[in-house]
Amino acid sequence: SSLSCPPHPAPPANSPAPPLARAAAGMAKVAGKKGGRKSQEPVTRDYTIHLHKLLHKIQFKKRAPRAIREIRKFAAKAMTTKDVRIDTKLNKFVWSNGVRNVPTRVRVRMSRKRNEDEEAKEKTFTLVQHVPVESFKNLQTETVRDD
Repeated sequence: SSLSCPPHPAPPANSPAPPLARAAAGMAKVAGKKGGRKSQEPVTRDYTIHLHKLLHKIQFKKRAPRAIREIRKFAAKAMTTKDVRIDTKLNKFVWSNGVRNVPTRVRVRMSRKRNEDEEAKEKTFTLVQHVPVESFKNLQTETVRDD
């Protein structure tokens, strides 16, 4: 005997659209003349990256290189830039305990900056720097004012 459930009945033709669909239909192209992308103006934020969970089940000899890649990936997603530059001090911190024993967490300052190079493919890049902290307890993501 095969276990299969009967097909769901189709909704009646005159039923109203679900509330989300109605809202989306009403909002169609009213937002303005933006090119449908997030703002790329310069901004600086402090994040805590939990490396331990990102390196779970990664073989020892690949942990530190993978940690650097994961930081790069995190920064690209958080700052919406493809070009991510990792500061040497952050690299040294990640590698400080060797290839195997990567620090559990790292506090980083991510700065989205304009690319000075005119013929660069990307208009902006992200610089990721290490922020030394005593403890990671109760730290939130904070926007840093550029003075």
